[in-house]
Amino acid sequence: MIPDLSADRIDRLREAFRAASYDADGVLDLLGHSAHAALGRGEPMPALRATGGAGPLGTLVRLFLLGHPETHADVQAALGSLTIDDALAAGILAADGELLRAGLDIRPHGEGEHSWWVVSDLDSDLRGGRPVDPDHVLGVGHASLSLVRATTRRPVGSVLDLGTGCGVQALHASTHASSITVTDVSQRALALAAATFRLNDVEVELDEGEWFAPVRGRRFDLIVCNPPFVVGPPRTDFTYRDSGLAGDDASALVVRQLPSFLNEGGTGQLLASWVHREGEDWEDRVASWLPPGAGVDAWFVQRDVADPDLYVGTWLRDAGYDLRSEQGMRKAAEWLDWFESNDVIGIGFGFVTLRRADGPGQVVCEDLRHAFDDPLGPESDAWLRRVDWLREHDSDDDLLAARLVTADSTVLEQVSQPGDEGWEPIVHRLHRTDGPGWQHEIDELGVRLLAGFRGALPLDELLELLAMGYGEEVEELTSAAIPVVRELVRHGMVVPAEWRGVDQ
Repeated sequence: MIPDLSADRIDRLREAFRAASYDADGVLDLLGHSAHAALGRGEPMPALRATGGAGPLGTLVRLFLLGHPETHADVQAALGSLTIDDALAAGILAADGELLRAGLDIRPHGEGEHSWWVVSDLDSDLRGGRPVDPDHVLGVGHASLSLVRATTRRPVGSVLDLGTGCGVQALHASTHASSITVTDVSQRALALAAATFRLNDVEVELDEGEWFAPVRGRRFDLIVCNPPFVVGPPRTDFTYRDSGLAGDDASALVVRQLPSFLNEGGTGQLLASWVHREGEDWEDRVASWLPPGAGVDAWFVQRDVADPDLYVGTWLRDAGYDLRSEQGMRKAAEWLDWFESNDVIGIGFGFVTLRRADGPGQVVCEDLRHAFDDPLGPESDAWLRRVDWLREHDSDDDLLAARLVTADSTVLEQVSQPGDEGWEPIVHRLHRTDGPGWQHEIDELGVRLLAGFRGALPLDELLELLAMGYGEEVEELTSAAIPVVRELVRHGMVVPAEWRGVDQ
């Protein structure tokens, strides 16, 4: 069923939200940090206590954020010129005996100076524990927020949000894009996304269809995609997570097709999943999604690997299944049987950055399962810039002629053990203190080389001096140093001297 979220009804709802200060700041001010944090943990009681006697704002918080039933009088006072009859007809509200409940999840979502409202379907918890419907439209979850943080925010002309769902990626794109196009295969998702955009006065082009079909023949500066990447048998229980394709074919499809829809120099960023099989390298698997010489720079970042048992349980709970019920056990058994028959021992999850390249391109896969706080969006821009520099200095002679500096965010850790002459260093480890927090172990000569990276001398002269000082053959030292230096540049731990003081 498609809700009747007409422009007039959404406009009146926006007026009511603004009048009540039902926005990110208003909700935080009302609840306070402690109750707000408790709500984020799924603990509603502190928030329920904080909203007592808080007027229209308290009613809206209880209604839409807590799933609490409210009286007709309180709801009408909170909705202002939007009548209860109109809100019921639109699916915004649902009757609950003599009381009213939220029919849709409509909640503030903010980042920095920006605050929006996002319209989605009620999750299983707010539906009384019942499983969600097949055409369920997911709200702002951990996956979508992780993609928000992993997406570049440089100014661009055109953005495509492929498989928009509730529209949250497009909202963030509105802060740095001139035009936005969104697509989805689900009519319900497009209806709720349209309400989200109208509620926030964001102008967006909406197109219905599978994958890239609605935008065939067009190109964009930036494409973002949170696809139905769940790995499993080829079925579609829920449109928000299941593609109907087997295994990781949905992620492979997007990675393979996306670059042809990019403008020259355009970037694509998406969430993806891939299977791990015994005896198969996950890096080889995802790299094979791009044919050799595809003319694409690709950065695959693996952030997690789940075992099949945990994976199946997590996604079934997410949909509201009781794993002890007959239905839940049957679903789990079917899913696990498919994993076993396809030799799946784990499911990887992460981010992919793609860019059309002038030439064969470069595909890099990195396992970044350690914890770090910095978002990957700025880092993806910097990573591509460093890839460009390394491509321009592809020959050994070009690299050896370059002047380099050790980045300010690079620190050296040394581990020593007691020896005959005091403490003897046994490990030298470089850490990058920002971004993804890369680490590299280097030897004593590497430590000395990086100490000389001050931008005054080119790399070849530094290597000659180092060879002379330590009685090494300069050719052997150079041969060993070049791949290490390239990797340190790629990870932003060593940068070109001309970039000093500029964001890398």
